[in-house]
Parts: sequence; structure tokens; C-alpha cells
Amino acid sequence: MNDLESLARTPRLLVALDFDGTLSPLVDEPMSARMIPEARQALDALVALPDTDVALVSGRTLADLRVISEHSDDSLFHLAGSHGAETWHPGTQAEDDDAADRADRVLLDELVVEAQRIVAGIDGAWVEPKAFGLGLHTRLAQPDAAEQAQREIDALMQERAPRWRRRTGRDILEFAFRHEGKDQAVAALRERLGATAVLFAGDDVTDEDALRSLGDGDLGVHVGGGDSAASVSVEDPAALAALLTRLAQLRARRG
Repeated sequence: MNDLESLARTPRLLVALDFDGTLSPLVDEPMSARMIPEARQALDALVALPDTDVALVSGRTLADLRVISEHSDDSLFHLAGSHGAETWHPGTQAEDDDAADRADRVLLDELVVEAQRIVAGIDGAWVEPKAFGLGLHTRLAQPDAAEQAQREIDALMQERAPRWRRRTGRDILEFAFRHEGKDQAVAALRERLGATAVLFAGDDVTDEDALRSLGDGDLGVHVGGGDSAASVSVEDPAALAALLTRLAQLRARRG
């Protein structure tokens, strides 16, 4: 693959990756998600190479991302949680670059209670409090129940928090008072690390902003089916792991 070979030769490479559905299969219980072994091996091989950085970029809170990625304080992987609103870098503490407004925190607490009350009687739907907002999960709900839950939560948020950012993904509806996106997260990582090229891979709607933001010399990879702004598509996390393994091999041989 010529694009992969060119990417392998860039002076400073950033490999930035979504987690759920990209490095891990999608699962019904979100906190049970784990990176497949082949992906872990590929990322370990990449991060061990000179001038090569690896980052996980996720809508998960930073705390949850650390759990599911089995991330330790001595890890060399950079983390961007909550779509980039929370970050962690090797050798540093977690960062929340702009302190959240107290009024938003108070409103969030109220909205979580109201949203949980709304979906309490809807089978298969549940509300997850997040660092800067909330998420409605409907993976286990029947289509009619999922539609009802989304409609009622949309109505609540339109009435109480119309300026919060709304995102949709596979069986999830999210709202946040912080408006960062994965495109901004990747751009911040690129600048911080001095990357001359970026590979970004993701599987969901929330990854498309980052894929569309890539420039000449970068490589976007879409995992799974459906339309995407990515230039390369692979079938599943195992296929992505194979691509990343190949990238590590090519980069190890660069002259």
C-alpha cells in the first residue's frame, strides 16, 4: 500500500486511534471493552520506534478510557478523553485545559437525574453521566423503545440546555457543555508532538470530524461498513491491527 509506505517514512509520526469498535469490538457492557491482543501488539511495536507517538482519542471520559485500555502511569500512550476535553501525556498529570463553569456542573447534575428518571421505564435504555455531559445508551433497547428514549431526552436537552453540543453514534446520543471534537484533539496532539504526518482510525460518526481534518501526507482509516471521509477502509479491529502491524514493520525498516 503506497500510502502506508509513504507514511512510514515521515520524520515524526503520530498514530491516533479511537477505541470502541476500532481497537476493541463493540460490546453490550461498555466497561467490559478491551483492546484485542493483535492491536495491543501493534501499538506496542509502534510506540517502541524512534520518532513515533501513539494516542488513544475517545469520547469516553479519561478515567474510563484508562480502565478499558488498561493504561498505567508509566504508559507511553497519549490519551484524549471526552472528545479531547481531557488529556493525559506520558510523564504528566491529567489535564483539563479550561475549568468548567460552575453553573454547567450544577445543571449537569440536575439533567442526569432528570434523564435517568425519563428512561427508568424504557427497557434497554440507560443514561451515563460523563465528565462534561451525559450519554443515552440504547444498544439493548428495541427500536421503538430506543426512538422513544432519544425523543424524550432530545426534548429535555432542547428545553434545559439548548446550547450544549449534541452528538450521535452507534446506539448512543450524547450532550456536552464542552464543545471539543476529535478533530481538535488530533490537531492539538499534532502540534504538541511536532508530528509531520498522522494516521487516524475510527469507526463511528464522531470520528468523521477527525478524518475530514486530515491533510496531505496523513492517512485516515475507517473501521467497519458505511460511508466515510477516510481514504482507507478495513473490515474490523483485527484488520486494523494487521494494517498497524504492517506500518510498524515498514517504519522499523526506514532508512
